[in-house]
Amino acid sequence: MEAFTQLKGIVTLLDLPDVDTDQIIPKQFLKRIERTGFGQFLFYDWRFTEDKKLNPDFEMNRERYKGASVLVTRANFGCGSSREHAPWSLLDYGFRCIIAPSFADIFYNNCFKNGILPVRLSESEISSLFEQVRKKEQFQLSIDLEKEVISSDDGMAFQITVDPFRRQCLLKGLDDIALTLAHEDDISRYEATTRTSIAGAAL
Repeated sequence: MEAFTQLKGIVTLLDLPDVDTDQIIPKQFLKRIERTGFGQFLFYDWRFTEDKKLNPDFEMNRERYKGASVLVTRANFGCGSSREHAPWSLLDYGFRCIIAPSFADIFYNNCFKNGILPVRLSESEISSLFEQVRKKEQFQLSIDLEKEVISSDDGMAFQITVDPFRRQCLLKGLDDIALTLAHEDDISRYEATTRTSIAGAAL
């Protein structure tokens, strides 16, 4: 997993509450066995028209948001099923940080496990961000996870609080597998002891 320390990126908007995981990545695209390649299907039913062309009415498709790595959205983002493909598709599309008033719990946890920083801000702070992003062409935010600060060049600043364990995992790029492998020596010793005990009991 790629570490997350600092990020400065273009912000895009999704002005909808209760976005569920089937809208983030529709079920017909879950047949891939890799974790990559899902970004092309992100928000598929909204991003594309019935003839598979980019939907000009979908705000995220506008040229000003091209290359965005920060998504600002509304409450209860990532609700619905627990599919881990949702953060996979967001990450594959290019998002490293998602900012919302609230997240569904399982989706929130899955973001940290896949190198995405989910940030909770108040409804009023989110509304301020929406207003500023729409005022300025290619609005950018700087996210400093070490200092737990989000800021913009025009003076906006938000202090954030991230669970210390999750924060350290992101800073060091540690997913569940990496955390387990950090105890590889202990696991090997335990397995060796267990095998010896079993062999002794068999005799």
